[in-house]
Amino acid sequence: MANELQGRKVAILIAPIGSEQVEFVQPKEAVEAEGATVEVVGIQAGEAQAMNNDTEMGDTFAVDKAVTDVSPDEYDALIVPGGTVGADNLRGDANVVQFVRGFFEQAKPVGVICHGPWTLVEADVVKGRTLTSYPTLQTDIRNAGGNWVDEEVVTDQGLVTSRNPNDLPAFCAKVVEEIGEGKHADQARSA
Repeated sequence: MANELQGRKVAILIAPIGSEQVEFVQPKEAVEAEGATVEVVGIQAGEAQAMNNDTEMGDTFAVDKAVTDVSPDEYDALIVPGGTVGADNLRGDANVVQFVRGFFEQAKPVGVICHGPWTLVEADVVKGRTLTSYPTLQTDIRNAGGNWVDEEVVTDQGLVTSRNPNDLPAFCAKVVEEIGEGKHADQARSA
């Protein structure tokens, strides 16, 4: 369905350094292909250095807006890519954590992949939810009250999670579907 997301505005987070390039690029392209407007949000505006496989420098990407200059009110959905260093940088920034929490408080769709759920743990929004991630995060998720499962893609009231870049086709399709559906009344329950 072309233009399924026409009129929707999506924020995608990127760390100053370390976000996994393919987990940033493919979801961004997937929602744009369906007509969504995407803004790249970072800890600061300027440029961000992506990584490939956590160890090789990838491309640099323009950051449209600093997280301190935006609000979840301005967007219909949020996407959080993984990358070990990138996810750690994002979860360590209080403004990013508050921004992420705001999407859950407003019951808006959120797509998170690989190490990205670290930000959800930090935002205290996983309690009572079922989600997946890169396997090394399962203890963090369980300790935060979430139910971790090893599946390609998991959806829980507007929250879409996947494990790694191999899951991107399923992740992107489900993110598009959830953004198309819009807000989920039950999503705010754990925020």
